Amino acid sequence: MDYFLSEEQQMIVDIAKQITDERIVPIRAELDEKHEFPREILDEIAQADLFGVPIPEEYGGFGGGCFDIVLALEQFGRGCIGVGTAFAASSLGIYPLLFSGTEEQKQKYLPDVAAGKKFAAFGLTEANAGSDASGINTTAVLDGDEWVLNGTKQWITNGGEAQIYTVVAITDRSKGARGASMFIVEEGDPGFSCGPKEKKMGIRSSSTTELIFKDCRIPKDRIVGRQGTGFITVMKTLDASRPGIAALGVGLGQGALDEAAAYAKQRVQFDKPIIAFQAVQHMLADMAINIEASRALTYSAARHIDAHPKNISKISSISKVFATDMAMKVTTDAVQVMGGYGYMCEYPVEKMMRDAKILQIYEGTNQIQRNVIGQELNKEYAK
Repeated sequence: MDYFLSEEQQMIVDIAKQITDERIVPIRAELDEKHEFPREILDEIAQADLFGVPIPEEYGGFGGGCFDIVLALEQFGRGCIGVGTAFAASSLGIYPLLFSGTEEQKQKYLPDVAAGKKFAAFGLTEANAGSDASGINTTAVLDGDEWVLNGTKQWITNGGEAQIYTVVAITDRSKGARGASMFIVEEGDPGFSCGPKEKKMGIRSSSTTELIFKDCRIPKDRIVGRQGTGFITVMKTLDASRPGIAALGVGLGQGALDEAAAYAKQRVQFDKPIIAFQAVQHMLADMAINIEASRALTYSAARHIDAHPKNISKISSISKVFATDMAMKVTTDAVQVMGGYGYMCEYPVEKMMRDAKILQIYEGTNQIQRNVIGQELNKEYAK
């Protein structure tokens, strides 16, 4: 379908597609097998200026919006959502600065991220604080001109690879959610370290670690926004980033359909290719229908967010749920179409199926997204 992209948007698609086809696809299996962080590929993405897509021009970026980053992520997701996740997580890590940072903070950190010289990461989740972010135990206490952080973050994407971390910590336990604040922690800060890389079912080329704070001291001016506004910044960040997860799902689904359809055309049974059988045609047709519906919804949601950046929780969650549930179903069906071959590591769809599962989990499980959608509907129909 023609989505009437601007010249600049089509350029983003073309560049991301070229990197995906020429650099990601040929080595995605090797990256997965070795659990290897795709630094060389990310460096090429940086040279193409794609890290700067969501960053304003005054800080060295492209000045794009949610829709622009969605276009890039869809292409990377088609190749490997592990690589796409590493790329997306850097944007996630700087969203708090875009929404709540001071001019000095933006000038200091954003140009290096836009240029791909430094990666960013977002530190929210803890052992007892995932969907229930109010369960955060990491604390920050002001001691003279420094904040002192103590606690541990868990399952942080780009952990150990990023140089800039935006981290949520409790500054006043008595105020509940209003007692959380956002901070900037840099690689090498005293008292800050990362745990070993986690071994995962999928997205193995993405680095996932703990962030460990033991009397970690950072300058007083590293707080993002006012004290006590951390959760507001978190919600804005996740609302803006969820369509990007949807886009990874769209790309992953498209990649799985491409592999399954190509296989079905060359696999011969009963003297004809299996794509000639109605049962297989219907499976491929349903895959195509749901991918295109997910793409249309994700694009529409992203454009809406760019045009109306307030009150976006419902549409952001809707796009994330629909496209990532689709990705799980389509990748599973791709394995089924390819039969025993699909189950073998020699073919990419088994990796795609493993990768797809995380899309239903991170940045808010799809069950939590349905809660968000339901709560927003409750507000709407109460009027």
